[in-house]
Amino acid sequence: MRTVLRRRRRALAAAAPDAAAQAAVLAPIERLAPLAWFAAYHAVGSEFDPAPLAARLAKAGGRLAMPVTLAADQPLVFRAQRTGDVPVVDAFGVPSPPPEAPQVRPDLVICPLLAFDRRGGRLGQGGGHYDRTLAALRAQGPVFVLGLAYAGQEVERLDMEPHDQRLDAILTENGYTEFRKD
Repeated sequence: MRTVLRRRRRALAAAAPDAAAQAAVLAPIERLAPLAWFAAYHAVGSEFDPAPLAARLAKAGGRLAMPVTLAADQPLVFRAQRTGDVPVVDAFGVPSPPPEAPQVRPDLVICPLLAFDRRGGRLGQGGGHYDRTLAALRAQGPVFVLGLAYAGQEVERLDMEPHDQRLDAILTENGYTEFRKD
């Protein structure tokens, strides 16, 4: 299933190169900006690019943190993204803030995905990084989880397992939707 969804995401990315900029304009900054620290991610391959949204949130006063993978089976940590810091690659080869950057706890986590449904279900790459991370953050207190995706990544229904973490909202090039908590 993930192979099919990756192929779909690549096609959507190729067909809509300006989708991330469109989505950023549609984001409810007044709803998201009061959250002091927000975590984005470094888009890899055809992942939806969070940079336009991150720029809007930073302009509204939010402070940017980026995820760092320390080991494959551990939750991500978030480090402050500071001007002048030279990125280093993490355990998965993704550019990340250096080890001396302060570790922070974000109030808002913007996360990539392969598919989502209208109940807040999220299907990730398959490594469980965001599920472990979100579970750990939520155990410490509230965190708002925003998925970024192409509208065409929506599926009818995802079968969620007990460890799977749901999204609080989704942002696509077609708009923003918050999910009801059941």
